[in-house]
Order: sequence, then structure tokens, then C-alpha cells
Amino acid sequence: MALNNTYDAYDARGCRLDLAGSGQGRPATGPSGPRDPGKIQTGPPRPVQQETAVGAGAQILLLALLGTAIGMGTAGWLTGLAFAFATWAVLARALHRSRPASFGPANRVTLGRATLVGGVAALVADSFRSAPPVSLLVGLTAVALILDGVDGKVARRTGTSSQLGARFDMEVDAFLILVLSVYVAMDLGPWVLLIGAMRYVFVAAARVWPWLTAPLPPSTARKTVAALQGVLLLVAGADLLPRPVNAGVVALALTLLVWSFGRDVLWLRQTARTRRTPVRRAVPELAAR
Repeated sequence: MALNNTYDAYDARGCRLDLAGSGQGRPATGPSGPRDPGKIQTGPPRPVQQETAVGAGAQILLLALLGTAIGMGTAGWLTGLAFAFATWAVLARALHRSRPASFGPANRVTLGRATLVGGVAALVADSFRSAPPVSLLVGLTAVALILDGVDGKVARRTGTSSQLGARFDMEVDAFLILVLSVYVAMDLGPWVLLIGAMRYVFVAAARVWPWLTAPLPPSTARKTVAALQGVLLLVAGADLLPRPVNAGVVALALTLLVWSFGRDVLWLRQTARTRRTPVRRAVPELAAR
């Protein structure tokens, strides 16, 4: 996860969204109104910090339940505990940087979804030792995917939308897709890993080509493709269809993802060139003078 920058809204690519005029940029407020700019705040209120600890505790409880139910091995336990610690540490740091007045109901939903994703990650890691109950893995994943459409609605209805919440939601989605692609790849081959790795490759590429971090306009097609990845991987992972059909389902997911990423990369590249063009044209004019 990468929640260090919590002052911008992000889309499924990890790119900033252009929210100018959208009404989503609101001044920070406290329980009784706007925060006093003259008052030094060193971090989020203690109740906000405690909620991240509660999330880590819920993750450990879920792992204990899974361990009791299926006899989960060392790999599953270590993966689940590592995910719980990483989520707690990164989220606590992000909250310290953004200093929200409260954690918010939408973030609680996302934190609950992250707990389920940690359980799925533990089951997938344990599957290298022995196959986990497919119904259990599918059930946890299905609930996590359903809740993906809940936290956003809760945020809008309660007026608690935030840049931190948007980034938190996106990181949980990306990690779930990565975990599912690992699970499906064990049956269909390593090419499936391209689905889970593509977003992280994009983020890595942005460190080399900064123009990839430019704001992207909102896109219904992008959101639809991102949502379909989890659903299609879950269908393939449920192993209800013949293997060739599962391969076709995953190939469709990968094709849609390549198209979506490719379209956005081309748009970002063209936008970057357009922004540099006036500067290049101005150089000969200055030299002539």
C-alpha cells in the first residue's frame, strides 16, 4: 500500500483525479467546526488512532478463526499477520499526515473490507501447501467485492468523502486483484499475474516518467473495467466452469485492462506533449530577439 500522500484524490491507476469545481475539496473541520489554523496539531485524535488498532485486532481474530477452521499453515499465518501489520502501519502514518477529525463510517467499511482481503491473502498463501476450501475463499472475496460498492455510497450519503478514503479504497482494491491473480495463476499459468501486477508496474513507471502522475479525468469506462477485474477473477477462481472457459474469462479481463491502461497512458502522453509545446515554440522567438 502507498497512502503517504493523502491530499489528492486518486483513481484506480494511482493517478490524481482533477476535482476542480467538483465540490470535493473541503476545508478540514473538527467536531465543532473549522479547525483553528493557529493551533498546532501533531496527529489525529486518539480515537482515530485506536480505530486502526481495532482493525489490526479484527484481522488477527479472522486469522484465528480461519486457522481453527482449516488448520492454516505457517505461510498463511505469516502472510495474514504481515498484511495486518502493514495495513496498520501505513494507515496510521497516513492518518498522522492528514490529521482527520474522525475516522469516518466509510473508512470503517473499507477497513472491514481490508480485513477480509487479509483473510483471502492468507488463504491464497496457504494454498501453496494445500488447497483451501473454495467456498470459503469465494465467500470472503465476494463479500469484499460487494463492500467495494458500499463504502463510496456511505461516504457520499454521510458527507465524509475524503482524499484519504479514496486512496485507501483504491489500495485495498489493487491488493485484492493481485492476490486473486496469484490464486488463478496457479491453475491457468503465470500470464494471469499481469492483471495483478499491471497497476504496480504503472506506479513504478511513474517514478521514471513523471508525466504518468498527471491528473486523469473521471471515466466511467475505467471504473467499470477496474470493477470487472475482481468479478472475472473470482469467477475463474471459483472453478465452476471448464478450464478453457475460465481461461477465456481471464483473457477477457486482461484484454479490458490493457485497453484501459493503454488509453490512459496515451491520453497522459498527449497531454504532456501539449503542455510542453508552447515552451518549445517560445525558445526560437526569444533567441531571435
